[in-house]
Amino acid sequence: MTRNEAKKIIEVLLFVSNRPLSLEKIIEILDEFDKESVGSIIEELNTEYQVTKRSFNVVEVGGGFQILTDQFYAPWVRKLFAKDKRQRLSAPALETLSIIAYKQPITRADIEAIRGVNIEGVLDTLLERGLIRLSGRKEVIGRPFLYTTTKEFLMHFGLKSLEDLPKLNEYTEGDIQLGRDELIKKESEGIDESCVSTEAQGSTEVRNEETEKDVEELTQKD
Repeated sequence: MTRNEAKKIIEVLLFVSNRPLSLEKIIEILDEFDKESVGSIIEELNTEYQVTKRSFNVVEVGGGFQILTDQFYAPWVRKLFAKDKRQRLSAPALETLSIIAYKQPITRADIEAIRGVNIEGVLDTLLERGLIRLSGRKEVIGRPFLYTTTKEFLMHFGLKSLEDLPKLNEYTEGDIQLGRDELIKKESEGIDESCVSTEAQGSTEVRNEETEKDVEELTQKD
């Protein structure tokens, strides 16, 4: 396989995938190129798109790469997908999610201790949306479930990784507000970007099945 052939294949893969593709996945599919070569090819694609003034480019998001259309066209694309636009999260959900993002892995009890309110309904919503998942159990009395964020979380907020979140010195009450406000900002940017993406959102049924699978696997380990 020539480099030019590989470039065309990578472009096709990025076009047809409804999720960001990691370098590892692309390498696995090509089976002939290393990470450095694939990364270089993606850069070449972006350079070509920019030189020819295409309406899209390759963006690194959610731990992988995805073709997104230019933000300039967002107003028109949003009209096309107006009915499918993702619902924004509530303030309580964003506060809970920011705590999980910064303190993960974390238990429900620890989150409630920080927020000072019951969060059962909020956790159910975040699990259903696929923004968090069960990642294990804390080795204390009762062995409560631990929660972490997911790749869907990164994609929803337009983040490459958790390193893109602003650093907080201490997670005080003020930091909770800062974390929430930052996610509100990122969510707005992420939703705008998703409106001009080829990404197809996973169904609620699939996400519920994934949560049930997590619970089953963790239960079997007990």
